[in-house]
Amino acid sequence: MRLLDIVLLLNALWFVGAFIQFSIAQTNTLKILLPREEHGNPIAPTLAASVAFLGGMNLPIGLLSFYLLAARPVFFQPLQAQIVLFLFFSACHFSQFVYNVPVLMRGGRVGVAYWPVLKGPMLRIFVIDAGLFAANLAVALQLAFSS
Repeated sequence: MRLLDIVLLLNALWFVGAFIQFSIAQTNTLKILLPREEHGNPIAPTLAASVAFLGGMNLPIGLLSFYLLAARPVFFQPLQAQIVLFLFFSACHFSQFVYNVPVLMRGGRVGVAYWPVLKGPMLRIFVIDAGLFAANLAVALQLAFSS
């Protein structure tokens, strides 16, 4: 299995996992995002329902990764298409990673605001998105310089 295949598989698993976390396990996600004392807040159900949009955005990206890996469609064969798609996946991970940087710089949870970036599930999300951003970028650069 080539690095390209491994990264596509990791993309598929990660983005489909994000769909499950945000769209199916909304209540669990709420527990991660809000401190315990805020779970009874009247706005909490609205927040839980709104994170479904995050899952909705992650599912097609995960399915695209899986499709590219499993079906090897004709449009994915040209080197330029592979470079563009890996840059796209890299940007997807980067966009999810970079928005946690200011939260991290503020020290994570501030009162009831934000979420704990340096512990628990959010740390795992932060690190994996950073790693997959770098892995997808590395594949794109490897492909670009191999041509």
